[in-house]
This record gives sequence, structure tokens and C-alpha cells, in this order.
Amino acid sequence: MESWKSHVRAELFHRDCRQRDPFSGLFDKVSRLEEMLTFHTKLSSKDNGSSRCPDEGGTLYLRVNEMEFLNQQLKQKISDLTGNIYLKEAELQYCHSQVARYRTEAVVLAQGASSLKADLEEYEDQLECQSKELTALRLEHSSLREELTAANLQNEQLLDRWLEEKKEEAERINKYNATQERWQRLADRLKKRYRVRSRAACAADKPTESKT
Repeated sequence: MESWKSHVRAELFHRDCRQRDPFSGLFDKVSRLEEMLTFHTKLSSKDNGSSRCPDEGGTLYLRVNEMEFLNQQLKQKISDLTGNIYLKEAELQYCHSQVARYRTEAVVLAQGASSLKADLEEYEDQLECQSKELTALRLEHSSLREELTAANLQNEQLLDRWLEEKKEEAERINKYNATQERWQRLADRLKKRYRVRSRAACAADKPTESKT
């Protein structure tokens, strides 16, 4: 951040220097021209005072005209330079206003960048916390899946044992039922034999009673 500010400050300083450099030469030229104008004005006044000499229509008159022409040129140059100075001053004021505006914008941008940096750091902290929470959730999910796999395996084993026990129980019941059926048939046969023998015994006892 400081390096960026220093870079902007240096660029603005160089721009101010570039805007001010042309004015130094203008001020020097104006000063020299004003000195020359004052000097030529003094010479003109001296020449006018000495025009009382007999050769008034000679070389001095030409020099006076030449000096007046030069004075007019100098005045025109001074006027033009004065206008240029005013124009440059206006441009310089505009440049100063632009520099002030850019400095203000730079301060605002720096503040905005600082705020964005703070927000970015906050978001990075939140992202780190969420990443840690996601890692913890993934570990918990993996552990739960392992527990679920173990529980499913245990349930399958219990189901297999239960089916095996039910199968053995069914076999025991079938054996018991078969045994009961055999005993029932055996009992029926014994009862039938007993009834047959009882009837035979009764039939044998009846003739004996009649004889008696």
C-alpha cells in the first residue's frame, strides 16, 4: 500500500514539475523584454532630446523611428507573453485542481482498498473455518459410514444366525411331529389290538356262562 502511494506521489510531483518548467523561461523572457523596453525608451527620450541638433532629419530621426518600431514590437511581444502567462497560469491552476482531485481519489481508493483488504481477510478467515468444519464433517461422515458398514455386517450375521436357528427349530419340530405321528399310530394299533383281544375274551366267556 505504501509503495503504491509513493508511486502516485512521485508521478504527481513529476507532472507538477513538467507543468511548471515552461513558466520559468517565460518569466525570464518577460523580465528581459521589460528591461530592453525600458532601455529603448530611455534611448528614445535621449534621442528626442538631442533632436534639437542641426541634423534632425538625418540619422537620428531614422534611429528614433527604428526605436519606436522596436518598442512597438517589444510591447506586442510583452502583450503576447502576458496573455500566454495568464493562459499558462489558468492551465496551472487547472492542473493543480486536477492534482488535488486525483489525490482525493487516491485517498478514497486507498481507503476502499483497505476496506476491501479487511473484508478479504474476514472472508479468508470464514473460509478457513468452513474448511475446518468441512474436514471435521468429512471425518465424521467417514466414521459413520464405517459404523454403518459394521452394523450392516453384524445385522447380516445375526440374520444368518436367526435363519439357521429357525431352520434347526423347524427341523426339530418336524422331527417331533414325525415322532408324535409314529407314537400316535403305535397307540392306535395297540388300542385296536386291545379292543380285538377284549372282544375275543368276552366271546370266549359267554359260552361258559351259558353252560353254567
